[in-house]
Amino acid sequence: MTNKNFALAATELLNRRVAGTKAARLDEQQRPANVEDALKIHAAMIDQHSDKVGGWKCLLPLSDDKFVVAPIFADTIQTGTAQQGNSCALFADNNVVRIEPEIAFILNKDLPANPEGYSEAQINDAIGPCHMALELMQARFADDSGAEFFEKLADCLVNQGMFIGPEIDREQAFAAAKIDITVSQGEQVQTFAGEHPNSLPQNPVYWLINYMTRRGMHFAAGEAIITGSYCGIVEVEFDKPTTIKYDGIGEYQVTFQEKA
Repeated sequence: MTNKNFALAATELLNRRVAGTKAARLDEQQRPANVEDALKIHAAMIDQHSDKVGGWKCLLPLSDDKFVVAPIFADTIQTGTAQQGNSCALFADNNVVRIEPEIAFILNKDLPANPEGYSEAQINDAIGPCHMALELMQARFADDSGAEFFEKLADCLVNQGMFIGPEIDREQAFAAAKIDITVSQGEQVQTFAGEHPNSLPQNPVYWLINYMTRRGMHFAAGEAIITGSYCGIVEVEFDKPTTIKYDGIGEYQVTFQEKA
């Protein structure tokens, strides 16, 4: 791919971030063929977007040539507290709310680009508060599009934003290999025996910081990093008070509102 095609792909993918999008594959000359192509499209998206990066999603690599990593723009990040009355606006996906319960690690120090990377101790020192969080999901490729993994990676792997819930105890967050999660809307109660896909939720943070800072990426204080769902995608309804409970850790209530 050429720099022009990276830029064209970035423009197209940013333009698709609207309600009801179920699009075809990218034009053939704009399709990423590997991780490097997808990350260059991410970089072009960052250059073109009107807002700064406010966070990241990541997991440990699925294989040598399949990574889960994507920027989350600040204008798509919303926050709430343990009190009732929180609201979260997002696009419907097949007429429902699609969320992933995760833990967010908030940086309290900058981690500049560094060809040597950072030790776990240095990264731990840069991690500030930890929060319950939801990744907000929107699949923008049509189910029958035939889009392959690297196209979906370039499109930030179904991410449309993040909701940051109440702060939780740091030691509990760092030890949270398994969390029983309950998502309730009135009499509709969904329960999950949650387990982190990478054993501990901070493990992907170490990989992300080292991989990306060695590539020249700068991480800024205040950025939020989410590292994988404890129970996959959960579907709920709009306009109903929703209680999210992490057993033994905390809970909060949020009402999802549909973006037009």
